[in-house]
Amino acid sequence: MKHDIFSLKGRVALVTGGNQGIGKVVSQYLADAGADIVILDLNDAAEVAKGIASEYGVRAAAYVCDVTRQSDVKAAVARAAQEMGSLDILFNNAGIVQHKPVLDLEPGEWERVLNVNLNGVFYVAHAFANWLAAHGKGGSIINTASMSGTIVNIPQEQASYNTSKAAVVHLTKSLAVELAPKGIRVNSISPGYIATELIEFVRQDWKDYWQELIPFKRLGKPEELAGAVIYLASDASSYTSGSDLIIDGCFTVI
Repeated sequence: MKHDIFSLKGRVALVTGGNQGIGKVVSQYLADAGADIVILDLNDAAEVAKGIASEYGVRAAAYVCDVTRQSDVKAAVARAAQEMGSLDILFNNAGIVQHKPVLDLEPGEWERVLNVNLNGVFYVAHAFANWLAAHGKGGSIINTASMSGTIVNIPQEQASYNTSKAAVVHLTKSLAVELAPKGIRVNSISPGYIATELIEFVRQDWKDYWQELIPFKRLGKPEELAGAVIYLASDASSYTSGSDLIIDGCFTVI
């Protein structure tokens, strides 16, 4: 390409929830585009980082971090910036799901989903944006929302998850407006049903039902989200902020 506007060479990408699933796969594609990678995960992702560094010839690190603890997040972001020398991209991806009827949902279960999926996204974005602003840098934040922030999924009952992801979409828009003067762009992706570890133990009849409803007649693959993240992380999207990109095989269209 004469104008390599999708290149991430020389940039540092922070990825939450990068030990498995979407976070792990997208981390690999960000590295393939040239970015150095720092994974924050509740589990030790050192082997994932080691594999990325070896395969793609970039720097990669992994820190254990609970995104629901603001003190943990601040420390991890500061450490990443110090050890990598800079921060440029945040793929704010950590999340959990709870399939449980709302009438049976305990307060602690509701709070756990909201803490990870909403508070965790805010805490990491907050720490990341503050570091950028303090150093006079622009950057890009990409939050993982979900098509469940736009629709109410059936047959599974998951009010806590749906609510948290709808909140992520609006948080994204709010942050985008507030941080625009700082040169920090904030967007989100809203995946549909993606074949990852997150749905490995979901009832087979539910998965069959989802697949039948999807116009593509299949679940998505994590790598099919990577192009959208690279676009939003790169100079190709320099005038794009406050957007939510739904990637669902047409599921929400019908």
